[in-house]
Amino acid sequence: LCLAPPPLSSGHRHHTPPNVIPQSPEDDDRKVRRREKNRVAAQRSRKKQTQKADKLHEEYECLEQENTMLRKEIGKLTEELRHLSEALKEHEKMCPLLLCPMNFVQVPRPDPVASCLPR
Repeated sequence: LCLAPPPLSSGHRHHTPPNVIPQSPEDDDRKVRRREKNRVAAQRSRKKQTQKADKLHEEYECLEQENTMLRKEIGKLTEELRHLSEALKEHEKMCPLLLCPMNFVQVPRPDPVASCLPR
């Protein structure tokens, strides 16, 4: 009598090799419980990972908004600086204090910050 080997399955089922002793019902129960515990732990891990990603995304969105607001503020301040610099340049052309040669003599001026400090 000639026995041919069983056909190879293309599925991913695990077959018990012939030299392994069949498991007892207690071993099967233990295996099922372990798989269930592992499945629950994997779900918990994936949920935690998703929550962490969501939190990071929210933080990213907030930082993007803050960045946009700060860039707008920089633009406004830059424009204000340009405007004030132009106004100062125009004022310097006709300022009587700057046009008088006597005003270039160094006169000691009180320090405005020092007057605010406690003594």
